[in-house]
Amino acid sequence: MTKPFLLRVRDALPDLNPSEHKLAELVLDFPGEMAGYTATEIAELANVSNATVSRFVRRIGYGSFDEARRAVRDEQRAGTALLRFSSETPQRGGAVAAHFETTQQNLELTYGALDDALIDNLAEALIAAPRVWFIGFRAGQPFAQYLGWQTLQVLGNVSVLPRAGETLAESLASLSSKDVVVLVALRRRPQILTAVVEAANHVGAALAVIEDRPTAETADARWQLTCVTSANGPLMNHVGTMAICNLVAARTIALSGASGRSRMAAIEDGHRRFDEL
Repeated sequence: MTKPFLLRVRDALPDLNPSEHKLAELVLDFPGEMAGYTATEIAELANVSNATVSRFVRRIGYGSFDEARRAVRDEQRAGTALLRFSSETPQRGGAVAAHFETTQQNLELTYGALDDALIDNLAEALIAAPRVWFIGFRAGQPFAQYLGWQTLQVLGNVSVLPRAGETLAESLASLSSKDVVVLVALRRRPQILTAVVEAANHVGAALAVIEDRPTAETADARWQLTCVTSANGPLMNHVGTMAICNLVAARTIALSGASGRSRMAAIEDGHRRFDEL
């Protein structure tokens, strides 16, 4: 099966040089541009050279810009909604319909890059680890919180960072080689995210990354889960991010076995005793 154009671009991101990466960002934000513009026009839109455009299309597996453009047009005709968006595309059918169309395509591309073995292997590692760290900054923080809250039902030692009033150095001083770190790395990434990756690598902790733009700094993570967050408005569409988080949490609970069920039973008993729910 031929790999879709957008997945080719996303897979190539960690290996692109700065000018190629700049072009890739334009293409990912407005993928429909490839169908309606010449190589020169694309280069002008991204403020890169024509040579960069030529190198870029070869990097993602096409022999020429025209071949890449034909591939985008073929996918457009096949119904790939996201490829119909460009920087000049007006909303058709109203804001709700446009948002739904983008969301649906994001989910299709997100799930298309996942497989059962990847998710279950990560879930089993979370279950086996003495401690699991969920870390997220800016837009990634609520997703780290969600993962921590849900997996806490079956995992006994979960930490969500950053914590209020506590430095990362104070928190991560306890990080060990047997732990698993799940880093939610969404645009725009703060510089401190690199330090977290380095800290995990330094002690030999297993690293999982949930990200919407693969980069060189996270390319060596044991588990790489890419969510598509393209949008036709000012905010990134994070439905794909939540889908991945929900899937990881659900599989962790499902695979936790007797120990997980025992912990969930203890939690339910506590709810009754504390009269919380």
